[in-house]
Amino acid sequence: MTTEPVRITVALPTGDTEVSGLWSAAPHAEAAVALAHGAGAGMEHPFLAGLADALVTQGVSVLRFVFPYVEAGRRMPGPAPHAVATWGGVATWLEAAAPGPFVAAGKSYGGRMASVAAAEGVIAPARLVYLGYPLHPPGRPEKPRREHLPAIVVPQLFVEGENDPFIAPREQFDEVVASCQDARVHWVAGGNHSFEVKGARRPADAIGAALAPAVAEFARGR
Repeated sequence: MTTEPVRITVALPTGDTEVSGLWSAAPHAEAAVALAHGAGAGMEHPFLAGLADALVTQGVSVLRFVFPYVEAGRRMPGPAPHAVATWGGVATWLEAAAPGPFVAAGKSYGGRMASVAAAEGVIAPARLVYLGYPLHPPGRPEKPRREHLPAIVVPQLFVEGENDPFIAPREQFDEVVASCQDARVHWVAGGNHSFEVKGARRPADAIGAALAPAVAEFARGR
């Protein structure tokens, strides 16, 4: 497997810019996944690297990329429209590199921004995958990030740890999933927001790789 550094053009409200990406093409690929990082980590985080490598071995090409704030060396996410525009640039890049339907996926913040981009019509992915959807800040369920989700018409997969504080209480999360047009949940038993399980220490790349079968199956439309 080879991973190629790429540059992706993003049309921001302030003008065009470029962000970095990593393209891993699977031989005889059955699907392509655009994979975004979470708010506190870039595209080379071991969790994403482990997931991407495992997806490629299962016949799924993967484009990892960063949002403009990471490209600029900042730690805090920039305006939401910048993230949405980045997803638009990613979709355009994939149209040239891997023509055909693609799956938009992301860890936490990255997945949520993909859902916003899809709901606003900026991207038209075949499917969406949320790796730990941040429904609300921990301990603040009164402010759920849910309004746009029912507008999404394509299938959505929520990959969630059972002990993730970002989706507690479970009843609220279940209600949100039920409000979607086409959504399912893949639960990680005992997992937290990073899919770590208490008492079962594993490196982040192994945790990411373990999610690849479920993500690949969904990406292939099964």
